[in-house]
Amino acid sequence: MSSTKIKVFKSLAAEAEKCTVCPDLADKKAVLSNLNGNISPKVLFVAEAPGRQGADRTRRPFWGDKSGENFQVLLDSIDLKREEIFITNAVMCSPRKPNGANRRPKMSEIRNCSSFLKRTIDLIDPPVVATLGTVALGALDSLEEHGLKIKDAVAKPVAWYGRILVPFYHPSPQVIAAIRKLDQQVADYADLGKLIE
Repeated sequence: MSSTKIKVFKSLAAEAEKCTVCPDLADKKAVLSNLNGNISPKVLFVAEAPGRQGADRTRRPFWGDKSGENFQVLLDSIDLKREEIFITNAVMCSPRKPNGANRRPKMSEIRNCSSFLKRTIDLIDPPVVATLGTVALGALDSLEEHGLKIKDAVAKPVAWYGRILVPFYHPSPQVIAAIRKLDQQVADYADLGKLIE
C-alpha cells in the first residue's frame, strides 16, 4: 500500500470530519477513518448512514449494534475478515429524527456527500463494490448510472464504473424481520464469496 494513498486518504477523512454543509447534520462528525477498514480491500461496502447505536457511537461502521452483529454473521458465512474490507456510507454523518432515533438520509444529504463517496471509491479502487440497501444502491446510481432495483438485482454481479457491483439488502433488524431474512441474506453472500475467490 503506497504512502501516497495513505496520505490522500487521511486528507479526505480530515476534510469529511470538518464538513458542515448539511444543516441537520452540522453538529455530527463524519465516520471516515482507518476504522472503516483496509484501503486496499477485496470488497468496498457502501451502506446508508452511520447508525446512532453503531458507527456514530463507536466511529466504526457496523460495529456495536444489531445491524453490525448481523453484518458480522454475513461476513463470517464467506470467511471474509474485517481486515479485508472497507465500509463507507452514502451519507457519512448520522441522520436523526427530532426524538434522536435514526432516520433515512434526505436526497439533499446524499447529494452533498456524493463527492466524498466518489473520491473514496476512486482512491480505494476496489475490484468489487457491494451496496447494503436501497439508499446505498441509489447513491451509486447517481455517481454512475446502473439503473438497478434491489429486488431484481440482489446478489447479482454487474459491471459498474470499471469494477463489479453487487447489490445486497441491508442487514438491519427491520429489514431482516420484514423483507429479507438473515438466512436468505447468508445465501445471497455465497455468490460474493465465489466472486472474490
